[in-house]
Amino acid sequence: MGEYTLQETADMHDMLAHYPLLRLLNPQLTPARYEELIRLMLHHNYRMVRAFDASEKCVGLSGFWIGAKLYSGKYLEIDNFVVDDAHRGSGVGKLLLDWMQLRARQEGCEALMLDAYVTNSAAHRFYFREGFQIKGYHFYKTIHA
Repeated sequence: MGEYTLQETADMHDMLAHYPLLRLLNPQLTPARYEELIRLMLHHNYRMVRAFDASEKCVGLSGFWIGAKLYSGKYLEIDNFVVDDAHRGSGVGKLLLDWMQLRARQEGCEALMLDAYVTNSAAHRFYFREGFQIKGYHFYKTIHA
């Protein structure tokens, strides 16, 4: 495993700089739409943790926020978890996930939760290996204006 450093940010400009990496997960996302959504998400205390390699290149990241639900209590939600293709299998994902679990404990959370695309079987294997369970289905319906 290479040497990586982690940095948390709640700064919009920091987040916008990582658009190319986020497109690995969301290829249809335009720069304008990314900025629009980041602005909205920051109003709900959205934050991001980023992994940098020795050359200070961001090679992995995940957004997160804290919430509460009746079935889970207070939780940290992992959002847009992505690792650069060249660094997958190098421990970056585990490093990010361990950091978020520690942050969740610091925030007094009772759980971690996330959504993973149904087609992303590599992510499913990773999350199962890390002790996540499928609790339910996340239903989605597009609203047309």
